[in-house]
Amino acid sequence: MTIPSSDSNSNTTSISYRDAGVDMEAGDALVEQIKPFAKRTMRPEVLAGIGGFGSLFEMPKKFKNPVLVSGTDGVGTKLKLAFELNKHDTVGIDLVAMSVNDILVQGAEPLFFLDYFACGKLEVGTAAQVIKGIAQGCEQSGCALVGGETAEMPGMYPAGEYDLAGFAVGCVDKEAIINGTTIAAGDVVLGLASSGAHSNGYSLIRKLIAKSGIDFESDFHGKKFKDVVMAPTRIYVKPLLQLIATLPVKGMAHITGGGITENIPRVLPAGLTAEIKAGSWAMPPLFTWLQAQGNVLDSEMYKTFNCGIGMAVIVAKEDAEAAKELLQDAGETVFEIGTIRAQQVGEAPTVVI
Repeated sequence: MTIPSSDSNSNTTSISYRDAGVDMEAGDALVEQIKPFAKRTMRPEVLAGIGGFGSLFEMPKKFKNPVLVSGTDGVGTKLKLAFELNKHDTVGIDLVAMSVNDILVQGAEPLFFLDYFACGKLEVGTAAQVIKGIAQGCEQSGCALVGGETAEMPGMYPAGEYDLAGFAVGCVDKEAIINGTTIAAGDVVLGLASSGAHSNGYSLIRKLIAKSGIDFESDFHGKKFKDVVMAPTRIYVKPLLQLIATLPVKGMAHITGGGITENIPRVLPAGLTAEIKAGSWAMPPLFTWLQAQGNVLDSEMYKTFNCGIGMAVIVAKEDAEAAKELLQDAGETVFEIGTIRAQQVGEAPTVVI
């Protein structure tokens, strides 16, 4: 079959994929740019690098009875601020953090990560910034960036915008799974400080920012406001894996959407309540500012934001001090924020007093 070409005697014009809005060359250029970032995240178990149809990963030999743990997430409407501020270098860290912190709470060591980046028109520079951040998040958590998908879909997204998702796979020995079943009255709840709002509550945050009229470039407690509100999610993997290998950890809760009062109950056995003491940690200025802008109730704050606590760790009372010291030595800011006790009739499984 002969495909007619465009000339003065023909009404038929050859249309390419690029004419339809998809630039394959830009995609190839992006892959070449991100290869060095991905290379820095490699682990010995990776058997195939970026660019293949699938990624090969050998099970680490140190696991005797391995169980795979997977998690997937996005960055939410924090991306809307990234578009507005043209700040794309940290949302990739957020993306990794949301998944690796989630699988960590069951005692899993993150092994590898894949991302999905979708846009209407691929801007190589912007995409490279995002994926460089993803690689940084993988380095921080010790997992390999083994692949992903870059989808250019004309007409699906407004100019300058994109969507971002990813997933992590980790591993834990079956006997070492942390599932909260050993939590008992008298146990202690430790809180690890967050780096900011992480990646949750941004629909409310953006509403409060718009209401306030604050300048993103303005000084906010010694930093630019935009840097405070866009601070990347803290990754707790390496310090907590060290803790798990040293002391018995009964339960952990990643404080994401649902805040403190909705996430800690996810790891508590029936009949127990986590009594969290307000004031046992310093509420970061961002959260006190947000609360003031919208006259937000305390109860709404605790179920929407992390309020300065990004991860809760539950240990026996006799192990609390040693756990706190180990985490502090690993660079974490740690607070003793509450205790576990018997649940009263009609009481919520987590209360802040």
